[in-house]
Amino acid sequence: MKPQTAIIIFGAAVRPDNTPSPTLRRRVEAAARHGEALVPPPIYLPTGGRGRHGDAESTIMARLLRQAGVPAARIREEPTGTDTLSSVRAAVAMLRGHPGPVLAATSRYHLPRCLLLLRLAGLPAQSVPIGASGTPGWAQRWWWRLREVPALPYDAALMLWHRARGG
Repeated sequence: MKPQTAIIIFGAAVRPDNTPSPTLRRRVEAAARHGEALVPPPIYLPTGGRGRHGDAESTIMARLLRQAGVPAARIREEPTGTDTLSSVRAAVAMLRGHPGPVLAATSRYHLPRCLLLLRLAGLPAQSVPIGASGTPGWAQRWWWRLREVPALPYDAALMLWHRARGG
């Protein structure tokens, strides 16, 4: 029997009215859409703690997954992550011993950092096809991409430091 895939969905903002931001919604929709075609059906790990508004990002994502028809038994929330690095570390701990493939669902600009951190942590992760990145203007898209420039090497160095310390 083919091993079960795990899909890690990285969090994004929750709006003040406790609804998902468009980015959060797109990430969950891409993960659910991709997971529908997998046999056996995957497990989903929505990540992200409580931000400035509303419930934890993982809680909002779990609700969206259930609304998309994913059984609650296939959803394992990771509600402690406060940033990409802490979400990766928590997801890796949850998946310790998981024999199947691991996929990352996030925005295109964020994907290189997520994949690098997962791989540095020992998970040979691949990406969920995310599709179009939405409707933000060119300035906002470039802002998010440029924000990743210092974040990627910084988080990679921290991940290597954690690994060197045995964590």
